[in-house]
Amino acid sequence: MTYQALLLLSFGGPERPEDVMPFLENVTRGRGVPRARLEEVAQHYLHFGGRSPINELNRRLIADIETELAAAGIELPVYFGNRNWHPLVEDTVSTMRADGIGSALAFPTSAWGGYSGCRQYDEDIARARASVGPAAPQLRKLRQYYDHPLFVAAVADAISQALAALPADRRERARVVFTAHSIPVAANEQAGPPADGGRLYSRQVTEAARLAATAAGISDYDVVWQSRSGPPQVPWLEPDIGDHLEALAAKGIDAVAVCPVGFVSDHLEVVWDLDNELATRAAELGVAFTRAATPGTDRRFAGMVVELIREQLEGIPSRRLGSEPAYGATVDGLPCAAQCCGAD
Repeated sequence: MTYQALLLLSFGGPERPEDVMPFLENVTRGRGVPRARLEEVAQHYLHFGGRSPINELNRRLIADIETELAAAGIELPVYFGNRNWHPLVEDTVSTMRADGIGSALAFPTSAWGGYSGCRQYDEDIARARASVGPAAPQLRKLRQYYDHPLFVAAVADAISQALAALPADRRERARVVFTAHSIPVAANEQAGPPADGGRLYSRQVTEAARLAATAAGISDYDVVWQSRSGPPQVPWLEPDIGDHLEALAAKGIDAVAVCPVGFVSDHLEVVWDLDNELATRAAELGVAFTRAATPGTDRRFAGMVVELIREQLEGIPSRRLGSEPAYGATVDGLPCAAQCCGAD
C-alpha cells in the first residue's frame, strides 16, 4: 500500500482552565468516577494554569519529525489527533479525508503493549474512521518501539544527565529508579495476545529499564509504578513510587534519580506526580532528587519515528534490542492479534 501521510496519535490535554473539567469528563466517561475525584485532579492542572504540557510537546515533536522526514527525502504531511481533547482524532481524520488522503500511517505516543498503550489507539482509529464514513482514509498503526535503539539511547543519556545533576558528594551512591504508569493487575495479566502469556506491558517496561540501565552503565536499579487511580480494593501494579522512596530513605539512601521510562513526554503524571509531589516528599525525607528528561524532545526520538515509517515504506529491517515481543504493523512476524488486550 502507498501511504500519503502520518497521523500522530496521542492522549490529549487541556490548554485553558475552562477546558480542564470537560477534558477530565472525556477521559473518565463511562467509568463512574465521582465528581469529587475529578475536581481533585482538576486542581493538579490548575496548579499549572489549567494547561497540560502534552499538546505543545507533541507539536514540537511533529516539527522534529517533519525535519527528519525532509532530511530523509520522504514527503509525508504530518497530522495530529488526540483521544480526549482537541485536536480530536475524529476531526483530524475528517480533515485528512477532505485533503484527499486515502491511506496513512499512524504513530501512537506510547511505546507499550496492553490496552491503554496499544489497543485503545486501535479503537481510536476505528472510531475516527467510523465517524468519517466509507471514504475515511485507511490507517495503519506503527509498531511498539519500547526497545528501539534510538529510544533506549535517549533514555540512557537522560539518566546520565540526571545523575550528573545530583550533589557531587551523593552522586556515587545514588539509586536509579525507573517508573511507569501503574495499571490494574488484572489488565496487566491480559496484556498481549493470549498465546504470549500476558503481562506484556510490565514485561516491556522492565525490559526497557534493563536496556537503558545497561546503556547508561548502571547495574543496580529499581522498577516501580506510579499514578494509580480507582478503588483501593482493586490491586494495581506495585510498588508505588512514593512508598518505594520512603523505603529507600529508611535504608539510608540519600540520593535518587528517577527515570519516567514509561512516558514519552511530560504528561501531567510526570510534572505533578514526580516534579511536584515526589520531589516534595524527597525533600522532607532529606533525599536528593533529580528526574530524568522524557525522550520525546530528544531529536533521536523523531529519528526513530522516521525509521518506523521507513520500515513500512521501504521495508528496512526493524532495529530492536529487547528480548520481549513488540507487536503491530507486522514486525518480525508478530502482527497484532484481534482483541488481544483486556480493558484497564
